[in-house]
Amino acid sequence: MLDAAIKTQMQTYMQMISQPIEIVASVDDGEKSHELIELLKEVAAMSDKISYTERRDDNERKPSFSINRPGEHIGIRFAAIPLGHEFTSLVLALLQTGGHPIKLDADVIEQIKNLEGDYTFETYMSLSCQNCPEVVQSLNVMSLINPRIRHTTIDGALFQSEVESREIMAVPTIYLNGETFGQGRMGVADFLAKLDANAGARDAAKLNARDAFDVLIVGGGPAGAASAIYAARKGVRTGIAAERFGGQVLDTLAIENFISVKETEGPRLAAALEEHVKEYGVDIMNTQRAVELIPGADYVRVRLENGALLKSRSVILSTGARWRNVNVPGEQEYRNHGVAYCPHCDGPLFKGKRVSVIGGGNSGVEAAIDLAGITEHVTLLEFGDELRADAVLQRKLYSLPNVTVHVQAQTTEITGDGTKVNGLTYTDRKSGESHHVELEAVFVQIGLVPNTEWLKGTVALSKFGEIEVDARGQTSVPGVFAAGDCTTVPYKQIVIAMGEGSKAALSAFDHLIRTSAPADAQTQALAA
Repeated sequence: MLDAAIKTQMQTYMQMISQPIEIVASVDDGEKSHELIELLKEVAAMSDKISYTERRDDNERKPSFSINRPGEHIGIRFAAIPLGHEFTSLVLALLQTGGHPIKLDADVIEQIKNLEGDYTFETYMSLSCQNCPEVVQSLNVMSLINPRIRHTTIDGALFQSEVESREIMAVPTIYLNGETFGQGRMGVADFLAKLDANAGARDAAKLNARDAFDVLIVGGGPAGAASAIYAARKGVRTGIAAERFGGQVLDTLAIENFISVKETEGPRLAAALEEHVKEYGVDIMNTQRAVELIPGADYVRVRLENGALLKSRSVILSTGARWRNVNVPGEQEYRNHGVAYCPHCDGPLFKGKRVSVIGGGNSGVEAAIDLAGITEHVTLLEFGDELRADAVLQRKLYSLPNVTVHVQAQTTEITGDGTKVNGLTYTDRKSGESHHVELEAVFVQIGLVPNTEWLKGTVALSKFGEIEVDARGQTSVPGVFAAGDCTTVPYKQIVIAMGEGSKAALSAFDHLIRTSAPADAQTQALAA
């Protein structure tokens, strides 16, 4: 099942296991059980510290398997054949159960240990979802730390009946003790914030105690990461407050136009960015949402959602953008119930069904191509007179037999039965006729909207909500700079965001030099 290259890599990892591990498989005579058995036997053969047994008469999902230590009952179970994006989750579960150090701060580990209550988590995921592994890996590691936490990872495509009975139409979907807990990408900090009632107040107190920064970056995407590296290299005190480090890159699957890197994936690039930023000792304040910018003569202040107040001599805004809504009746009502924004994540949940894609740019056409490979039929709707995607993508799209394309099509409503999507209505802009298409899912791919609502009335914004910047990245507020997809700089691309972030950091450093107080300058001269 595993190719030679992966086996070689796995054998290297398995040498890091220092404690015995038990893999217990719950299987039957089905095809998928045979696939799981083959995978687990290959894995077990790579280390003499791994034992493998099978059970056929238990009440667990089949196929599934648990990972334990002898004499312990660690709450990690995969109801899945964890390949694709979840292969890393399997490797990490094995390594960490086998004694490899957990890469969490000591205070975070202590916070997990001190959680009171019993927690049984279930995560429904798809193997093509790039957001799911963080959820899976976070809950797995929490299960290792606290024996009262248990976690089962469930492949929605493998357990379709559960997905349908629970009406799950988006991944990752997380259940806690049988009740819906959350959807979308979540990390350890996010789980602790929801499980530990006092976490927010403690976090705010720690942040309030921070000394003033020289450069404070709001946003942790490519622009923010580049800003942090360039600022920190100047030797100034640098911090990043990010809602999620990596930003929208985390939601991007294939990246094939990042110069010098032929192909990579968003989560992999985001991890590399974070690792690079950490090399310079930048103070990374993750899972922090900014809600207010307060200009000042000496310091600019940024208020966070938890009430904390950070201050800095200069600020770089790199809050990025998010998927744009189509803003028609039914979109919000059926969000995550047939209305989706990530075809890679949620597409497998609609295997063999009829779906639609709204948007004829590169994202929309790529989504339609991907969905055509797993769904019965794809209807693509483009508002304009023609598709806007690259020619190579259009040729591929029109070669697919199960795709219908409508241009000059204005979506007017997403319909449903009160529980989930059952269709879409659009108007032919040329004839004025209205048409209804019966389907099970609508994937919205119509561009981005900047994350700048919190800045209205503080910095100058364009009519599209983008932060207005000059050639140096300076905003309308002295000492406040901006970079990336949240600004008026054209062409929202990763490589451009990085360049703009680097430029903003250099401009911020120049601002610091020019605005240093005489006392500061005298102190520095005496120190020299």
